[in-house]
Amino acid sequence: MKNLKRLGFTAMMIMAGATAMTAQDEVEATVSADVVNQYIWRGTKCGELSIQPTLGVAYKGLSLSAWGSTELSNWGGSKEFDLTIAYSTGGFNIGITDYWFDGGSTKYFKYEAHSTAHIFEANIGYDFGPLAIQWYTNFAGSDYKGDGDRAYSSYVELNAPFKLGGLDWNATVGAVPFEDNGVYGGCDKFAVTNLTLKASKELKITDTFSVPVFAQVTGNPHDQKAYFVCGFTLVP
Repeated sequence: MKNLKRLGFTAMMIMAGATAMTAQDEVEATVSADVVNQYIWRGTKCGELSIQPTLGVAYKGLSLSAWGSTELSNWGGSKEFDLTIAYSTGGFNIGITDYWFDGGSTKYFKYEAHSTAHIFEANIGYDFGPLAIQWYTNFAGSDYKGDGDRAYSSYVELNAPFKLGGLDWNATVGAVPFEDNGVYGGCDKFAVTNLTLKASKELKITDTFSVPVFAQVTGNPHDQKAYFVCGFTLVP
């Protein structure tokens, strides 16, 4: 799961957008791939050295994107494939994501409630410019409490971008807002699970080619864990 970012959401969703040329709107397409030394999602480690491709299209605020993660250090390890549909207008955005996790023998087209490897999540948020807020809640799929009831696992995140020393920075605070025995199992009350500081910069290779590189420090106060992530993005 990618934090829109990312971050290692981050997690990672393509925000909708449209460009204007000669007074006409046109479809915008995106393709890229991140390579990261470890996969950290919302303050939790989900994998080692990984490649994480993104493919997306957007038109007039509506976007559809695919995102995945495969461990390069363990090719037979767990894999992830996420599909997101989203809409944004101004600073407001909403979306639905279908997360799927492959444990090696998992079937993709299996949606039975208590045996599927899919998790469906809705999100809503607003970008105020100096501060953005997002709320995420699982509403279907493999997200249950120990007693079999649906957990409705939720997560809320604040992001504050800024520039410093020639780098683009982003500070993140993420939390599980209430008791959770599902995806964020182990939180018996409100818990801060993600404190991240990320810096990124375009690394110029030639006069016509550059590679975005990034590094981030992430702490999870609830789990008493800390991670250092670095990586780069390949963009055609």
